[in-house]
Amino acid sequence: MDNMTLNLKVWRQKDASSSGKMVDYKLDAVSQHMSFLEMLDVLNEKLIKDGEDPVEFDNDCREGICGTCSLVINGVAHGPWNGTATCQLHMREYKHGDTIAIEPWRAAAFPIIKDLVVDRSAMDRIMQAGGYVSMNAGGAPDANGLPIAKHFAEDAMDAASCIGCGACIASCPNASASLFTAAKISQLALLPQGAPERQRRALAMVEQMDAEGFGDCSNHAECEATCPKEISISHIARMKREYFKAALISKV
Repeated sequence: MDNMTLNLKVWRQKDASSSGKMVDYKLDAVSQHMSFLEMLDVLNEKLIKDGEDPVEFDNDCREGICGTCSLVINGVAHGPWNGTATCQLHMREYKHGDTIAIEPWRAAAFPIIKDLVVDRSAMDRIMQAGGYVSMNAGGAPDANGLPIAKHFAEDAMDAASCIGCGACIASCPNASASLFTAAKISQLALLPQGAPERQRRALAMVEQMDAEGFGDCSNHAECEATCPKEISISHIARMKREYFKAALISKV
């Protein structure tokens, strides 16, 4: 069946100061060839036609690159497909008559702005606390231009693939930002360009993460399971080592 009817349960909330609730919608003629966001576009077209407010949700590239398409779908950040952002999820995953619950990210540090849109600027402030590298890195060098061991380069690339979507935080029972922060710290800690600010960066970013009200990591590994880029939790261990070493050095 190319077209199907779906029962949607969508979180609706007028603004940050209002209380929200799940609202039921029945959506007909949903093509299995649509992406999940295209399905939401069709829902909004129907709501506008019926004189109702459309559902607010974040999206941009729709190519799994930017991470703004942040939704909890049937209790899972970004939906049921591993290594996939919401915008890459397609409706062929569902069948006629299915019920789909759609919610925003849930974390104290992610206040809801409206409907499915949350304020993720806390993650920006963690990034800003990390600052920049002080050396002039210049243009992109040849792949073999710097003597970096292969396993360090691969780990750095794994960390650098983080798109900052916040799925790790939304899926963590402690609402921890450890995987996100660890990826940003680990990415530069593994490369010579990041060496000059290595200690300052680790201290500043971890302390900013704590100041934003995120929880601590307790090794549930939900973050790794729902990360659309499948970033390893081994970076969290590296972040903790970087932080403890920096804390010790700063006291000497």
